[in-house]
Amino acid sequence: MAPSLATLPGAGFARTLIARRTLLYQMVRRDFEQRFVGSAAGWLWGIIHPLVLLASWTFVFQICLGTPAPANGLTQNYTVFLFCGFLPWMLFQETVQRSTSAVLEQSNLITKTLFPSELVPVAVFLSAMVSHVMALSLAIAMIVFWNHSFSPMVVLLPMYMLLLGMLAVGLGWIFSAIQIYIRDTAQVVIVVLTAWFWATPIFIGEDKFPARVRFLLNLNPMAYIVRAYRERLLSDRLPDFHELAILALFCIVTFFAGGLLFRHLKSGFADVL
Repeated sequence: MAPSLATLPGAGFARTLIARRTLLYQMVRRDFEQRFVGSAAGWLWGIIHPLVLLASWTFVFQICLGTPAPANGLTQNYTVFLFCGFLPWMLFQETVQRSTSAVLEQSNLITKTLFPSELVPVAVFLSAMVSHVMALSLAIAMIVFWNHSFSPMVVLLPMYMLLLGMLAVGLGWIFSAIQIYIRDTAQVVIVVLTAWFWATPIFIGEDKFPARVRFLLNLNPMAYIVRAYRERLLSDRLPDFHELAILALFCIVTFFAGGLLFRHLKSGFADVL
């Protein structure tokens, strides 16, 4: 008699994997819908929000302060230069900031069921990715309209999205786990992200950073990602594999360190909550 699927080696693992994938899909869908529930514009806010930020920052930095696009910024259009730079930051910031409190917000599930709380930051990232892809499509349309060009290197952006996701989810695991025990963590994260934002070359080129602190850019994984986004969107350059290796190291180490810390602290969540 042929064995049933339930008795095959690895069948339990396969069922668990399928169940978690289904749960993750439901979490992402629920998170995305809840963000826009009752809204007249609905998912269009995913495009309206970055456009309003772009218009505001362009007015302040280009019109009021007269900030030009960097000479080596791949484009002479400051609006395009700015848009390509802050798109990955928005995805990163939203994932880390929302993940910090998201696990605590699911405390009713954590204390009553065997809920896989490690999926929460992943769901936050994937939900934010929907808005990111919409805004990215708009950025590509702007580049084609203003620069009259389209880089085929844009097909490499999913690789950088994956690395950004590993970095953001890894930090999300770290901060969300600590938030369970120390409730001031979310406030600290906001301060850290604000400082990190201004330490990333989003509004100005890297050459504008003072020489004595420029070494910090080499220690800032988001500087690598912002640079990569601009190069993939605005030029035909192949990735610098040395920079890609450094970025991958930052992201992979953060991802696994965050996962290990979350798993270690998770055993005490129910007691604290």
